[in-house]
Amino acid sequence: MRKNLGVQPALFPMPVTIVAAYDAEGTVCALNAAWAQICDTDKIALFIDADHKTTQNILETKAFTVSVASVPTMEVADFLGIASGNTMPDKFARTGYHATESTFVHAPVIEEFPVTMECSLAEVVETENLYAIVGKIHNVSAIEQVMDSDGKVDPEKIQALLFDQFRSGYYTIGEKVGKAWNAGKGLMKS
Repeated sequence: MRKNLGVQPALFPMPVTIVAAYDAEGTVCALNAAWAQICDTDKIALFIDADHKTTQNILETKAFTVSVASVPTMEVADFLGIASGNTMPDKFARTGYHATESTFVHAPVIEEFPVTMECSLAEVVETENLYAIVGKIHNVSAIEQVMDSDGKVDPEKIQALLFDQFRSGYYTIGEKVGKAWNAGKGLMKS
Protein backbone atom coordinates (compact mmCIF):
# COMPACT_ATOMS: atom_id res chain seq x y z
CA MET A 1 0.00 0.00 0.00
CA ARG A 2 1.20 3.51 -0.83
CA LYS A 3 1.00 6.47 1.53
CA ASN A 4 0.46 10.01 0.24
CA LEU A 5 3.24 12.34 1.44
CA GLY A 6 2.06 15.62 -0.08
CA VAL A 7 4.16 17.92 -2.21
CA GLN A 8 7.89 17.36 -1.70
CA PRO A 9 11.06 17.66 -3.81
CA ALA A 10 11.20 13.87 -3.72
CA LEU A 11 13.84 13.08 -6.30
CA PHE A 12 16.49 10.81 -4.81
CA PRO A 13 19.41 10.58 -5.08
CA MET A 14 20.57 14.11 -5.76
CA PRO A 15 24.30 14.72 -6.13
CA VAL A 16 25.90 17.20 -3.76
CA THR A 17 27.80 19.62 -5.97
CA ILE A 18 29.93 22.61 -5.13
CA VAL A 19 29.58 25.55 -7.51
CA ALA A 20 32.45 28.04 -7.47
CA ALA A 21 33.18 31.33 -9.22
CA TYR A 22 35.44 34.33 -8.79
CA ASP A 23 34.11 37.75 -7.91
CA ALA A 24 35.41 40.90 -9.67
CA GLU A 25 38.45 41.03 -7.34
CA GLY A 26 39.35 37.36 -7.90
CA THR A 27 38.03 36.10 -4.55
CA VAL A 28 36.61 32.58 -4.60
CA CYS A 29 32.96 32.15 -3.66
CA ALA A 30 31.42 28.68 -3.52
CA LEU A 31 28.09 27.15 -2.60
CA ASN A 32 26.62 23.72 -2.01
CA ALA A 33 24.00 23.05 -4.70
CA ALA A 34 22.20 19.70 -4.76
CA TRP A 35 19.81 20.90 -7.45
CA ALA A 36 22.09 20.40 -10.47
CA GLN A 37 21.69 18.18 -13.51
CA ILE A 38 23.50 17.31 -16.72
CA CYS A 39 21.28 18.57 -19.54
CA ASP A 40 23.35 17.61 -22.62
CA THR A 41 26.64 15.82 -23.26
CA ASP A 42 28.48 19.11 -22.78
CA LYS A 43 26.11 21.12 -20.56
CA ILE A 44 25.00 21.29 -16.96
CA ALA A 45 22.01 23.13 -15.47
CA LEU A 46 22.15 24.62 -11.99
CA PHE A 47 18.83 25.36 -10.35
CA ILE A 48 20.12 27.94 -7.88
CA ASP A 49 18.65 31.22 -6.68
CA ALA A 50 19.55 34.45 -8.42
CA ASP A 51 20.38 36.14 -5.12
CA HIS A 52 23.28 33.83 -4.19
CA LYS A 53 26.67 35.58 -4.18
CA THR A 54 28.04 32.76 -6.34
CA THR A 55 25.22 33.23 -8.86
CA GLN A 56 26.00 36.94 -9.08
CA ASN A 57 29.68 36.11 -9.62
CA ILE A 58 28.80 33.68 -12.42
CA LEU A 59 26.71 36.36 -14.13
CA GLU A 60 29.61 38.82 -13.83
CA THR A 61 32.53 36.56 -14.84
CA LYS A 62 30.61 34.24 -17.21
CA ALA A 63 32.43 31.19 -15.83
CA PHE A 64 32.19 28.69 -12.98
CA THR A 65 33.13 25.21 -11.83
CA VAL A 66 30.95 22.42 -10.52
CA SER A 67 32.64 19.86 -8.27
CA VAL A 68 31.41 16.59 -6.85
CA ALA A 69 31.43 16.58 -3.05
CA SER A 70 32.64 13.43 -1.32
CA VAL A 71 32.65 11.80 2.10
CA PRO A 72 36.11 13.22 2.91
CA THR A 73 34.90 16.73 1.95
CA MET A 74 31.49 16.49 3.68
CA GLU A 75 32.20 18.98 6.50
CA VAL A 76 33.34 21.71 4.10
CA ALA A 77 30.61 20.88 1.57
CA ASP A 78 27.96 21.23 4.26
CA PHE A 79 29.49 24.50 5.52
CA LEU A 80 29.36 25.88 1.96
CA GLY A 81 25.60 25.22 2.08
CA ILE A 82 25.06 26.74 5.52
CA ALA A 83 27.10 29.93 5.17
CA SER A 84 26.15 32.73 2.78
CA GLY A 85 28.71 34.58 0.70
CA ASN A 86 26.42 37.61 0.90
CA THR A 87 27.02 37.92 4.66
CA MET A 88 30.36 36.12 5.06
CA PRO A 89 32.90 37.50 2.57
CA ASP A 90 35.65 35.13 3.78
CA LYS A 91 33.44 32.05 3.47
CA PHE A 92 35.79 30.09 1.18
CA ALA A 93 38.92 31.17 3.08
CA ARG A 94 37.43 29.75 6.29
CA THR A 95 37.42 26.25 4.78
CA GLY A 96 41.21 26.09 4.50
CA TYR A 97 40.76 24.58 1.03
CA HIS A 98 42.85 25.56 -1.98
CA ALA A 99 41.77 26.84 -5.38
CA THR A 100 43.67 27.25 -8.62
CA GLU A 101 42.39 28.91 -11.76
CA SER A 102 41.13 26.57 -14.47
CA THR A 103 43.21 26.62 -17.64
CA PHE A 104 39.98 26.42 -19.65
CA VAL A 105 37.76 29.11 -18.08
CA HIS A 106 38.20 32.00 -15.62
CA ALA A 107 36.92 30.05 -12.61
CA PRO A 108 38.41 28.37 -9.54
CA VAL A 109 39.10 24.64 -9.35
CA ILE A 110 38.92 23.63 -5.69
CA GLU A 111 41.71 21.10 -5.32
CA GLU A 112 40.20 19.02 -2.51
CA PHE A 113 37.05 18.01 -4.41
CA PRO A 114 37.62 14.84 -6.46
CA VAL A 115 35.93 15.68 -9.79
CA THR A 116 35.35 19.13 -11.28
CA MET A 117 33.55 20.39 -14.40
CA GLU A 118 34.99 23.64 -15.74
CA CYS A 119 32.24 25.69 -17.42
CA SER A 120 31.44 28.90 -19.21
CA LEU A 121 28.04 30.50 -18.85
CA ALA A 122 25.93 29.34 -21.79
CA GLU A 123 22.51 30.67 -20.82
CA VAL A 124 20.34 31.91 -18.00
CA VAL A 125 16.81 30.56 -18.13
CA GLU A 126 14.29 32.62 -16.20
CA THR A 127 10.57 32.00 -16.37
CA GLU A 128 7.70 32.26 -13.92
CA ASN A 129 8.54 28.76 -12.63
CA LEU A 130 12.26 28.35 -13.27
CA TYR A 131 15.62 30.01 -12.73
CA ALA A 132 18.56 28.08 -14.11
CA ILE A 133 22.18 28.74 -14.91
CA VAL A 134 23.26 26.62 -17.87
CA GLY A 135 26.95 26.01 -18.32
CA LYS A 136 28.93 24.68 -21.25
CA ILE A 137 31.45 22.13 -19.97
CA HIS A 138 34.93 22.83 -21.36
CA ASN A 139 36.81 20.27 -19.30
CA VAL A 140 36.43 17.72 -16.54
CA SER A 141 39.35 17.18 -14.20
CA ALA A 142 39.78 14.56 -11.48
CA ILE A 143 42.30 13.79 -8.79
CA GLU A 144 44.34 10.67 -9.52
CA GLN A 145 43.06 8.86 -6.41
CA VAL A 146 39.61 8.44 -8.00
CA MET A 147 40.85 7.07 -11.34
CA ASP A 148 40.96 3.41 -12.33
CA SER A 149 43.79 1.68 -14.21
CA ASP A 150 42.17 2.62 -17.56
CA GLY A 151 42.23 6.33 -16.69
CA LYS A 152 38.48 6.55 -16.06
CA VAL A 153 36.78 7.92 -12.97
CA ASP A 154 35.73 5.12 -10.61
CA PRO A 155 32.48 6.15 -8.84
CA GLU A 156 33.23 3.91 -5.85
CA LYS A 157 36.56 5.68 -5.30
CA ILE A 158 34.94 9.12 -5.36
CA GLN A 159 32.67 8.35 -2.39
CA ALA A 160 30.30 10.97 -3.82
CA LEU A 161 27.81 12.55 -1.47
CA LEU A 162 24.12 12.25 -2.25
CA PHE A 163 21.53 14.53 -0.67
CA ASP A 164 18.30 13.17 0.75
CA GLN A 165 15.45 15.70 0.86
CA PHE A 166 13.24 13.38 2.91
CA ARG A 167 15.36 13.36 6.08
CA SER A 168 18.02 16.00 5.31
CA GLY A 169 20.74 13.38 5.13
CA TYR A 170 23.93 12.75 3.22
CA TYR A 171 24.53 9.33 1.75
CA THR A 172 27.11 7.81 -0.55
CA ILE A 173 26.76 5.43 -3.44
CA GLY A 174 27.31 1.73 -2.94
CA GLU A 175 28.57 -1.02 -5.13
CA LYS A 176 27.94 -1.35 -8.85
CA VAL A 177 24.84 -3.51 -9.32
CA GLY A 178 24.45 -3.56 -13.10
CA LYS A 179 25.70 -2.28 -16.43
CA ALA A 180 23.85 0.62 -18.06
CA TRP A 181 22.37 -0.02 -21.50
CA ASN A 182 22.73 -3.74 -20.81
CA ALA A 183 20.70 -4.64 -17.70
CA GLY A 184 17.41 -4.42 -19.63
CA LYS A 185 18.51 -6.12 -22.87
CA GLY A 186 16.66 -9.33 -22.00
CA LEU A 187 13.34 -7.50 -22.37
CA MET A 188 14.27 -6.45 -25.92
CA LYS A 189 13.83 -10.09 -27.04
CA SER A 190 10.20 -10.45 -25.94
